[in-house]
Amino acid sequence: MKEIKGQLTAGKGSYAIIVSRFNEFITARLLSGAIDCLKRHGAKEDQITVVWVPGACEIVVPAKKLAMAGKFTAVICLGAVIQGQTQHYEAVCQQVIRGIGQINYDSKTPAVFGVLTCETLEEAVDRAGAKKGNAGADAAMTAMEMASVMEQL
Repeated sequence: MKEIKGQLTAGKGSYAIIVSRFNEFITARLLSGAIDCLKRHGAKEDQITVVWVPGACEIVVPAKKLAMAGKFTAVICLGAVIQGQTQHYEAVCQQVIRGIGQINYDSKTPAVFGVLTCETLEEAVDRAGAKKGNAGADAAMTAMEMASVMEQL
Protein backbone atom coordinates (compact mmCIF):
# COMPACT_ATOMS: atom_id res chain seq x y z
CA MET A 1 0.00 0.00 0.00
CA LYS A 2 1.29 3.42 -0.92
CA GLU A 3 0.33 6.29 1.35
CA ILE A 4 0.83 9.94 0.46
CA LYS A 5 1.02 12.47 3.29
CA GLY A 6 1.83 16.13 3.11
CA GLN A 7 4.79 17.47 5.02
CA LEU A 8 4.66 20.69 7.00
CA THR A 9 7.73 22.27 5.51
CA ALA A 10 8.06 25.15 3.08
CA GLY A 11 10.69 23.27 1.09
CA LYS A 12 12.12 25.08 -1.91
CA GLY A 13 8.77 26.22 -3.26
CA SER A 14 7.46 29.73 -3.68
CA TYR A 15 4.30 30.92 -1.99
CA ALA A 16 2.05 33.74 -3.15
CA ILE A 17 -0.16 35.45 -0.61
CA ILE A 18 -3.07 37.54 -1.87
CA VAL A 19 -4.39 39.78 0.91
CA SER A 20 -7.34 42.16 1.00
CA ARG A 21 -6.72 45.72 2.14
CA PHE A 22 -10.38 46.05 3.23
CA ASN A 23 -10.58 45.33 6.98
CA GLU A 24 -6.79 45.71 7.07
CA PHE A 25 -6.86 45.78 10.86
CA ILE A 26 -7.73 42.08 10.59
CA THR A 27 -6.04 41.09 7.31
CA ALA A 28 -2.66 42.49 8.36
CA ARG A 29 -2.78 40.09 11.32
CA LEU A 30 -3.68 37.20 9.01
CA LEU A 31 -0.78 38.11 6.74
CA SER A 32 1.63 38.33 9.66
CA GLY A 33 0.51 34.90 10.86
CA ALA A 34 0.92 33.37 7.40
CA ILE A 35 4.40 34.82 6.87
CA ASP A 36 5.53 33.82 10.36
CA CYS A 37 4.26 30.27 9.82
CA LEU A 38 6.00 29.92 6.46
CA LYS A 39 9.28 31.23 7.90
CA ARG A 40 9.06 28.95 10.94
CA HIS A 41 8.77 26.04 8.51
CA GLY A 42 11.82 26.98 6.49
CA ALA A 43 10.70 29.59 3.95
CA LYS A 44 13.08 32.41 3.14
CA GLU A 45 12.00 35.96 2.26
CA ASP A 46 12.56 35.36 -1.46
CA GLN A 47 10.13 32.40 -1.41
CA ILE A 48 7.21 34.62 -0.38
CA THR A 49 5.39 37.10 -2.64
CA VAL A 50 2.65 39.29 -1.16
CA VAL A 51 0.01 40.91 -3.38
CA TRP A 52 -2.37 43.46 -1.84
CA VAL A 53 -5.80 43.93 -3.41
CA PRO A 54 -8.61 46.37 -2.49
CA GLY A 55 -11.18 43.91 -1.12
CA ALA A 56 -12.17 40.28 -0.78
CA CYS A 57 -13.90 40.15 -4.18
CA GLU A 58 -10.67 41.25 -5.84
CA ILE A 59 -8.68 38.32 -4.40
CA VAL A 60 -9.86 35.82 -7.01
CA VAL A 61 -8.51 37.31 -10.27
CA PRO A 62 -4.85 37.74 -9.19
CA ALA A 63 -5.00 34.43 -7.32
CA LYS A 64 -6.06 32.66 -10.50
CA LYS A 65 -3.38 34.43 -12.56
CA LEU A 66 -0.67 33.44 -10.08
CA ALA A 67 -1.92 29.86 -9.78
CA MET A 68 -2.10 29.41 -13.55
CA ALA A 69 1.37 30.92 -14.09
CA GLY A 70 3.00 27.83 -12.59
CA LYS A 71 5.60 29.86 -10.68
CA PHE A 72 4.20 29.21 -7.22
CA THR A 73 3.88 26.09 -5.09
CA ALA A 74 0.65 27.40 -3.55
CA VAL A 75 -1.45 30.55 -3.45
CA ILE A 76 -2.77 31.67 -0.07
CA CYS A 77 -5.88 33.88 -0.17
CA LEU A 78 -6.45 36.09 2.88
CA GLY A 79 -9.31 38.45 3.62
CA ALA A 80 -11.99 39.33 6.14
CA VAL A 81 -15.67 39.71 5.34
CA ILE A 82 -17.71 40.87 8.33
CA GLN A 83 -21.52 40.79 8.43
CA GLY A 84 -23.12 44.19 8.07
CA GLN A 85 -26.74 45.22 7.89
CA THR A 86 -27.17 44.48 4.17
CA GLN A 87 -27.20 41.42 1.93
CA HIS A 88 -23.80 42.47 0.53
CA TYR A 89 -22.07 40.13 2.98
CA GLU A 90 -23.73 37.02 1.52
CA ALA A 91 -22.91 38.02 -2.06
CA VAL A 92 -19.24 38.72 -1.29
CA CYS A 93 -18.81 35.47 0.64
CA GLN A 94 -20.38 33.40 -2.11
CA GLN A 95 -18.33 35.04 -4.85
CA VAL A 96 -15.01 34.58 -3.06
CA ILE A 97 -15.71 31.00 -1.99
CA ARG A 98 -16.82 30.03 -5.49
CA GLY A 99 -13.89 31.82 -7.15
CA ILE A 100 -11.18 30.25 -5.01
CA GLY A 101 -12.80 26.85 -5.37
CA GLN A 102 -12.82 27.25 -9.15
CA ILE A 103 -9.09 28.02 -9.13
CA ASN A 104 -8.52 24.65 -7.49
CA TYR A 105 -10.48 22.94 -10.26
CA ASP A 106 -8.73 24.83 -13.07
CA SER A 107 -5.13 24.86 -11.82
CA LYS A 108 -2.53 22.38 -10.64
CA THR A 109 -1.49 24.91 -7.99
CA PRO A 110 -3.44 24.78 -4.72
CA ALA A 111 -5.32 27.96 -3.83
CA VAL A 112 -5.96 28.04 -0.09
CA PHE A 113 -9.04 29.72 1.35
CA GLY A 114 -7.97 31.90 4.27
CA VAL A 115 -10.80 34.42 4.06
CA LEU A 116 -12.61 35.00 7.33
CA THR A 117 -16.40 35.14 7.04
CA CYS A 118 -17.51 36.46 10.41
CA GLU A 119 -20.69 37.76 11.94
CA THR A 120 -18.90 40.26 14.22
CA LEU A 121 -15.66 42.19 14.44
CA GLU A 122 -14.90 40.43 17.72
CA GLU A 123 -15.13 37.04 16.00
CA ALA A 124 -12.74 38.25 13.29
CA VAL A 125 -10.26 39.51 15.91
CA ASP A 126 -10.41 36.16 17.72
CA ARG A 127 -9.65 34.28 14.47
CA ALA A 128 -6.85 36.67 13.48
CA GLY A 129 -4.56 35.88 16.37
CA ALA A 130 -6.50 36.33 19.57
CA LYS A 131 -8.54 33.57 21.27
CA LYS A 132 -8.89 31.14 18.34
CA GLY A 133 -5.41 31.14 16.85
CA ASN A 134 -4.53 32.79 13.57
CA ALA A 135 -6.39 31.74 10.43
CA GLY A 136 -3.55 33.16 8.31
CA ALA A 137 -1.11 30.74 9.93
CA ASP A 138 -3.63 27.93 9.45
CA ALA A 139 -3.88 28.79 5.74
CA ALA A 140 -0.08 28.74 5.43
CA MET A 141 0.04 25.30 7.06
CA THR A 142 -2.60 24.07 4.62
CA ALA A 143 -0.63 25.55 1.71
CA MET A 144 2.56 23.74 2.72
CA GLU A 145 0.78 20.44 3.24
CA MET A 146 -1.07 20.66 -0.06
CA ALA A 147 2.09 21.67 -1.91
CA SER A 148 3.80 18.61 -0.49
CA VAL A 149 0.91 16.34 -1.47
CA MET A 150 0.81 17.76 -5.01
CA GLU A 151 4.55 17.26 -5.39
CA GLN A 152 4.16 13.58 -4.50
CA LEU A 153 1.26 12.93 -6.90
